[in-house]
Amino acid sequence: MRLTVLGGGGFRMPLVYRALLEDSGDDAGRCTELVLYDTDRHRLDAIGAVLAEQAKDRPAGLPAAPSVRATTDLDDALRGTDFVFSAIRVGGLEGRACDERIPLGEGVLGQETVGAGGVLYGLRTLPVAKRIAERIAAVAPDAWVINFTNPAGMVTEAMRRVLGERVIGICDSPVGLCRRAARALGADPDRAVYDYVGLNHLGWLRRVLVDGRDRMPELLTDAGAMESFEEGKLFGAEWLRTLGALPNEYLHYYYFNREAVASIRQAATTRGEFLREQQARFYETARTADGGALAAWERTRLERETTYLAASREASGGWERDSCDLDGGGYDRIALAIMRAIARDERTTLILNVGNRTAVPGLDADAVVEVPCLVDAGGARPMATGAVAPDQLGLMLSLKAVERSTIEAAEAVGAVGAVGASDTGVGGAARSAALRALALHPLVDSVNVAGRILDAAGYRR
Repeated sequence: MRLTVLGGGGFRMPLVYRALLEDSGDDAGRCTELVLYDTDRHRLDAIGAVLAEQAKDRPAGLPAAPSVRATTDLDDALRGTDFVFSAIRVGGLEGRACDERIPLGEGVLGQETVGAGGVLYGLRTLPVAKRIAERIAAVAPDAWVINFTNPAGMVTEAMRRVLGERVIGICDSPVGLCRRAARALGADPDRAVYDYVGLNHLGWLRRVLVDGRDRMPELLTDAGAMESFEEGKLFGAEWLRTLGALPNEYLHYYYFNREAVASIRQAATTRGEFLREQQARFYETARTADGGALAAWERTRLERETTYLAASREASGGWERDSCDLDGGGYDRIALAIMRAIARDERTTLILNVGNRTAVPGLDADAVVEVPCLVDAGGARPMATGAVAPDQLGLMLSLKAVERSTIEAAEAVGAVGAVGASDTGVGGAARSAALRALALHPLVDSVNVAGRILDAAGYRR
């Protein structure tokens, strides 16, 4: 079975390959050929060196490692593939750094996927994601597409307009939250059932069922258990009891926006700036070193995981991540679980980004939501969530309007070049949709601010 990874020179590619190496299933449902596509040959060479060391260190007795081939030709990468993992970053980390720094200059949140930064990232990414979807439709129409690319919700919804239900979006935040909540209850995370509802980076864990009994009320009333894991430390036991649910970690930017923005503005660098410098060092080392690429990658990965959400942790009192949350796996294992379920027709339940159908009352059928899904050879089907709390549904509706305005603007603009390019010349319907997306976002506090952010990012009248 052939798997193509778009963005195959990306830093987290070795996590995917590690998961592939650990898959001991038969060839009918196991990846035997891996094709890496990237626009940057140097990045492909560096990651290729890491993957070669991973395969060399593989324990004996397991099936042969997947063969690996790298290419900078998109159609070549797609032709004949069974699955596509899309993990592109349009504009690279330089683009992310701009997405984060520009809003901060206006005193509002600058973050990769949340707030104004997420809208800017979407405006730059969506035209490319649409073109990729069109090439998949032309070259590999039977392939399943698993989208990692952020902002995952809006990118998945845009690609689904071309490819339909063969596009499934994933994120590792919900599964991390669910597993931490189960461990705090002393339960086996693999035996619990989770009631989760939301959009990407905007969701809530409402129930944790262990042996058919909801133990969320027990968790919410145990302050010690609540503050033993990341979300409890991030939000505080009192606020979580008030909510009656456990929010996705990205909701810290909504519930504690003032503190989060202050912490980010006080930091010497934004997250994007930090990763830009860190990864530049890694890629140069891995590309030029004679051996040791895997060790260099592992050191860089651990530093990346240790500093994850550092500003939010600082804003909530300052605390270190637990060692069990530093493994770095998550989204890669979810992707492989989807691939196995479809290829082997092995039914499983996963929290995914899919078309709503009728799962979440109050949202239309085509809206991409993040909910538990049944996955088998027919793809992923959302499970009904039941009524959603008014505060949760209100935020979801607001953010869905932002996502769709961003998609509308990107469709009108097409490829507009890198963020920061001057005189892009975005006018008429495109400018209006982009302005609407920014100004309607709950974390952007003024229409004038939204307009200045667009201008500074190069999306001028």
